[in-house]
Amino acid sequence: MSVWDDLTGQSEAIAVFRAAADSAIRASGGDASDNSMTHSWLITGPPGSGRSNLAFAFATALLSSSPDGDETTRRQVEARTHPDLAVLTTERVIITIDEVRTLLASSQFSPSVSRFRVMVIEDADRMTERTSNLLLKALEEPPPRTVWILCAPSEADLIPTIRSRVRSVRLRVPSVQDVARLIEQRDRVSPELALQAAQESQSHIGMAHRLATNDDARRRRELTLRTVLGIRSVGQAVLSAATLLEVAGEDAKAITEEKDSEERASALRSLGIEPGGTIPPALRSQLKTLEEDQKRRATRSLRDGIDRIMVDLQSLYRDILLAQLGAQIDPVNVSVLSEVKAAAATSRPEQTLAVLDAIATARRRIESNVSPALALEAMLVAVTRKDSV
Repeated sequence: MSVWDDLTGQSEAIAVFRAAADSAIRASGGDASDNSMTHSWLITGPPGSGRSNLAFAFATALLSSSPDGDETTRRQVEARTHPDLAVLTTERVIITIDEVRTLLASSQFSPSVSRFRVMVIEDADRMTERTSNLLLKALEEPPPRTVWILCAPSEADLIPTIRSRVRSVRLRVPSVQDVARLIEQRDRVSPELALQAAQESQSHIGMAHRLATNDDARRRRELTLRTVLGIRSVGQAVLSAATLLEVAGEDAKAITEEKDSEERASALRSLGIEPGGTIPPALRSQLKTLEEDQKRRATRSLRDGIDRIMVDLQSLYRDILLAQLGAQIDPVNVSVLSEVKAAAATSRPEQTLAVLDAIATARRRIESNVSPALALEAMLVAVTRKDSV
């Protein structure tokens, strides 16, 4: 089984990375090499396009003896336990300069069991300019067998000097059919559920998986759409904003709760503490650090949950607008299709466009640290004022 088999809708990018891995392996064996391989890469693409999955597939190929990877290396990379792999991902809003310093120190080590040492930075767009400049020095003069793989939504999210020192590969949004096929095969769900999850996630692979395998996630998404469709007054808009925040909080809690429990249990085992045992005072500071990291993750997860709600609402009003215009394009929200048609029949396209503008404005405000509650209230009040357009 090839390491590339689980990727979907990115045949062009896979061809680039597989050729690079093949070139690197042949060059390390003394064969003449082409220009396919370089020491620093940037994988860009919209959320859910599979940036991280492709980065780790490429890492597996580089750390293996074959451009298609081998099973042992694949398992080690999936568990993040391979001795020649270093990964920087963050649960914070930004990647700190200390985290990058630690990664840079690790990048100076020689490979221990593989031909290369591979450094992966997920969400590289979360680095500040000062942190990016620190990374820049490593990209300018890397050790001879160190390979950097950065992931970000777009090239514009990184400073120009970093962009000039990496080879950029842009991913496209996979088709709904590609995502549905992957979810059906990998998660063993019905074709109908896989297709609905792929449509409602708008081809976001991770979200499609969650919607296909988690009844509560589907319920919360449908509640979001029906709540907004039911708004008829300013008072309802304010109450609905509170409901949406509650939904986002439940979603964030569901995502982080299980992971927090697993992390704490793992930390206690590593410290030699039995489940339910007393924590010695000397070790409490380590657990406190873990708890603080988990709180930061919960904050980021809540922000991500609010943004997911915004994306879902954009898809809802996109469907309404398409219905108003009579466009023959498949809707995203098939579970509320009758309500979408009713909303389209009782409003005008320019009113729907005004709501879409309000949603986009709310997203920008929240990104600028405006209170989510205030931004949501202002956005939903716009839903009640459509008649004034």
